[in-house]
Amino acid sequence: MMALVPYDRSSLPALSKLHDTSVEFHFANRRVRLTQDWNRLGVAAVVWDAAVVLCMYLELGQIELGGKAAIELGAGTGLAGIVAALLGARVTITDREPALDLLRTNVRDNIPPDQQGAAVVSELTWGEGLERFPAGGYDLVLGADIVYLEETFPALLRTLEHLSSARTAVLLACRIRYDRDRTFLAALRRSFAVEEVHYEAQRDIHIYRATKLQTRVEL
Repeated sequence: MMALVPYDRSSLPALSKLHDTSVEFHFANRRVRLTQDWNRLGVAAVVWDAAVVLCMYLELGQIELGGKAAIELGAGTGLAGIVAALLGARVTITDREPALDLLRTNVRDNIPPDQQGAAVVSELTWGEGLERFPAGGYDLVLGADIVYLEETFPALLRTLEHLSSARTAVLLACRIRYDRDRTFLAALRRSFAVEEVHYEAQRDIHIYRATKLQTRVEL
């Protein structure tokens, strides 16, 4: 779901950066400059802290990225997927259709010409059309601040289960804001082994790593 989140800009000056038309970071020894479009796409088109912390974690080298097949869910501006590609992964960067033009712009502007094939943009609405993506076909699944709408949780869980195999690392970066967020993690643990691998206290962002549980086949 994409929706504007109303607020009084004067009372929350820290959020005024969301209205900037671009934002700049330094990751993977490169300047990453992303276009934002809050006025048109709302929360889907700005960079949130979870994406920044996830990129910081990827730079730590705890996850092998070179030559790995990765997919980013609910990518928004595409920051995490772009950084994963710059660090050597082959990344499919996904979101719902209204966000795709912005995603393509950011990929084009930040992936060097000789690496353009490292990142492709694709439409993915969770739980729908999953047959277009290889079942268990990814080494890494990325999600930054995608655990926040309770009505999307069943579709998100189905999507994670489809994309993952026992060798897949699912990295979810999020704030734990409400009881429903813990409910999602509990539901995830029914099919995945889940551990917290990083916590950034200043931004209050947790990163969870989930690995799909193997099912025993009875002969």
